[in-house]
Amino acid sequence: MRSSNPVFSRRGFSRDNGYAGFNAQQPQAGGPAAGTNPYATNPYATNPYAQDAQLGAPAQAPARPGAMTIDDVVSRTAITLGTVFVTATLAWFLMPVDPANINTSYGIAIGAALVAFVFAMIQSFKRKASPALILLYAAFEGVFLGVISNAVSTYLSPGVVPQAVLGTMAVFAGVLIAYKMRWIRVTRRFYGFVMAAALGFILLMAVNMLFAVFGGGDGLGFRSGGLGILFGVIGIILGACFLALDFKQVEDGITYGAPREESWLAAFGLTMTLVWIYLEFLRLLSILQGDD
Repeated sequence: MRSSNPVFSRRGFSRDNGYAGFNAQQPQAGGPAAGTNPYATNPYATNPYAQDAQLGAPAQAPARPGAMTIDDVVSRTAITLGTVFVTATLAWFLMPVDPANINTSYGIAIGAALVAFVFAMIQSFKRKASPALILLYAAFEGVFLGVISNAVSTYLSPGVVPQAVLGTMAVFAGVLIAYKMRWIRVTRRFYGFVMAAALGFILLMAVNMLFAVFGGGDGLGFRSGGLGILFGVIGIILGACFLALDFKQVEDGITYGAPREESWLAAFGLTMTLVWIYLEFLRLLSILQGDD
């Protein structure tokens, strides 16, 4: 199963040699050609290690030295999210958004977002996880979130930031429980539906942004009023679906014995998804409070 998250989507987990990452596998006698993973392309129909044909849940492989564990994922995710939180807090207090320097603050926020995006893309195309790149991404993403959150809280919706944080935590906890209880069935059909919906959503938002830049106002109105509320809810639902796909990818990595350093990629991907959900909550709650 490949995640919607670009960090995970370039890597597949396989039982062959413990982990099938970006590198091509060696051909085996009577087996698939080099560079193929028979389970990554169809983990549900032909995977002999699957216990459930619908879920594609593989049997747990014996633990091996240096393999990724859930504790590794939790600790790296805590470090990455902690970096986001610290830099966001510093940006909030050290870069106040007021009429005297609002343009400077927005410029810093946009610049930090672009730098974070560059670090994210570099890591996405690297063959191995780089903790330095991941933490740099988290640091600059935190600066962006701190300034934007301060601006929204100051000028649009006071008190909305804690609500957005709580909403993000609630979605994370809810999806995790639903995934562990198998209420969410991560199948290939689910994956295809989420990817198609995400592509359509991103294209619509891009078109709306272009209309807003060249036509002024709110573009096509996808981010205000009734349509804004609708698309905010859709964005949060998509974020929840991304979480389910990411949980599946992490589960497969642990099952197939991915190396411990790949837990940094898990932390990276989960952080990106949580940032998505937080921003959608921030936008949705701002619209709802503005309509009161």
